Formats: sequence, structure tokens, C-alpha cells
Amino acid sequence: MSETTDPASETARRRKAPAKPKGRVTMTDIARAAGCSQATVSFVLNNSPGIRLSQQTRERVIEAARALGYSAPAFSALRKPVAAFDGLDGVIGFAVDQLATSPEAVVAIEGARQASWNAGNVLLVAQTMGDAVMEPRAIQALTRRGISALIYMTIFTREITAPDFLYSLDIPVILLNCYTSDYAFPAVVPSEIAGGQSSTRHLISHGHRRIATITGEPWMQAAQDRLKGYRRALATADIPFDPELVVEGDWSASAGYAATVKLLALKDRPTAIFCQNDRTAIGCYEALKEAGLHIPQDISVVGYDDEEIARHLFPPLTTSILPHMAMGQWAIEQLEAPLPPGQGRYPITKLECPLVERESVRAVAGG
Repeated sequence: MSETTDPASETARRRKAPAKPKGRVTMTDIARAAGCSQATVSFVLNNSPGIRLSQQTRERVIEAARALGYSAPAFSALRKPVAAFDGLDGVIGFAVDQLATSPEAVVAIEGARQASWNAGNVLLVAQTMGDAVMEPRAIQALTRRGISALIYMTIFTREITAPDFLYSLDIPVILLNCYTSDYAFPAVVPSEIAGGQSSTRHLISHGHRRIATITGEPWMQAAQDRLKGYRRALATADIPFDPELVVEGDWSASAGYAATVKLLALKDRPTAIFCQNDRTAIGCYEALKEAGLHIPQDISVVGYDDEEIARHLFPPLTTSILPHMAMGQWAIEQLEAPLPPGQGRYPITKLECPLVERESVRAVAGG
């Protein structure tokens, strides 16, 4: 008896599959189908050591290669399922200080969940609020469930003093969005300085030299690092730093509105504004439109975080992706080899914040 197929689903499947090129399939063909660079394809298909790519990117490249019929000895080895190391027995703990108040935690958990399920493991999540009494109890509750590894996350990127109970655990511990000064645990954070530099450099590449920035709260490391990136990009382009063009905000839309009003009152107003998060950019948009200015014809705007709202603004906002999904996947990938708990020194891994170009940036008028 032959197997029946839903015609609609079969049509959709064929539409999504990349067209096979005539002749031998090349890495250029795969890169085009996967929507990435040829270098990325080479790293994935050759299983190059030391290259930090997200699991999503790897799977997208492999799927495109399979669909196109690519064949090579190194690629054949990638087709075989890779099992997690023997120390994992199916349950991984994930402790985060704040869960309900921030989308970043949910995104990181989803990244870890996807990578865990790929290896047949499940994730147990606990919110600790960083409470000195309840956090150890929450971790203890996870360990009693038989977790074989723990991911420890903070919602704000920062250096932490790891609580003593983390050092005493007899399972691997991975730090996500935080790190310790003694480098006792593998840690992953966003590359915020590079992200701020990339955002500013994008505006410079469009001819802007009078570039303002609206920061987050100055005590936060993310705000400090994004500002460092902004200043580095200006210095590299030989553009003098002007403190008038830096306005302190608090990550909110209302602060973005007030800061933009202040910038528009300058005698020599900016031609572009780097908002250090997307919510700030929402307020910036409102202030510019209220002043009768058009984005990007009169002033270009760049955001940061790539929240869902960024693609629905008018015009859609150029912004940077916070790599929390990739960070969650990275944390799981570290468990593919045994990690001695609390021993040795581990480098801090910084994942890039890719720039997503949309329609909020244009070359400076007259440039």
C-alpha cells in the first residue's frame, strides 16, 4: 500500500527547498541557499575547530547542503548524530535571577532548550531573584532532581562574585551573561563593545559625522561598553568626540523621547542618532516625527537589541541582535566534553551582536 501525501504540504515543501544547481554543488551554492557567507559554510562543512557558530547556523548550513545534494567526506561525517558526553544523564538545570521581567532570559532558555533537545536532554528552569536565602535553596532543589549540569544566568551582563555553593557543586557549571574575576567557570557574554562600534561604523559608512547616541543607565556594563564602541568607531574614523552628542537615558521610550528633544535643540543638530536599545528608539521616532522630521531622509536612526517591535516601526529599524539565543545554545554545547567543576581557568567567550540593516538609515544629505 503506497503512502499518501497531503498535496498542500508537499507543495509548501517543494517551494521552500532550494533549487539544485546544474553540475557540481559548490560552497557558494550552499551559502546562497543558507543565507550566510561562504566562509561560514566552509567552517561548518569542514567542522573547523575553534570557530564559534550558533547551532541554528550550523543546522541551516547542513540542511541546505543536504537539500542541494552536496557530497564530501567531511560533510558525510556531519550527517552522523553527535551524542552529548557520558556525564549528561538527560536533565540540565537552568537558574536565572529574573525570568518574568525580561525577554532576554526567555530567549536564552529557548536556545538552551533547542540544543538540549537535539541531544535528548531536558531543561529544568528556576527563577532565583538573586536572593541570598532562596537562591541556594532553588539550586539545591534542582540538584535533588538529578541534574547533571547547571547553567547560571544573570539578566544584566556583569561580573559577579559567584556564591560559594556554585564552587561546591560536583557537576559542571556554565555562566551565561555573567562572569567571575577568577575565571573558575566557562562564561559567555555579548560582545557589546564590538556591537556599539559596528552600529556607529554603519552610520559613518553612510557619510554621517555628526552622530549622537542615547545611552542606557551608566552603571550598567552594557551601557558602558556600547558607549566605548561608539567612541572607538568615531576615533577610528578620525571624528572628534563631542560630549554634547551623548545624552544619558534609562533604556525607556520616554527617555528616548526626552533625549531626542534635547538633541534637536542643539545649534548644530546631529544627522544620525544611535539609540542604545530599541525602546529608546521608539521614543526617538516619536520626537522626530513630532518635530516634522522624516526618518531616514532628515535623520537616520539605529537601535540595539532587535526586539520584535523593531521590524514593525515605520520605517523598520536598523538594529543589532542581542545573541541570547546563541548564548543559550553555546552553554549547552560546552557540555559536549566534561568540565571539571570549579577547577582551572576558563576564558570569557564573547558572541557577536550582528547588525540587521533595515530602512532607518540613509546616506547623509549632501554627502
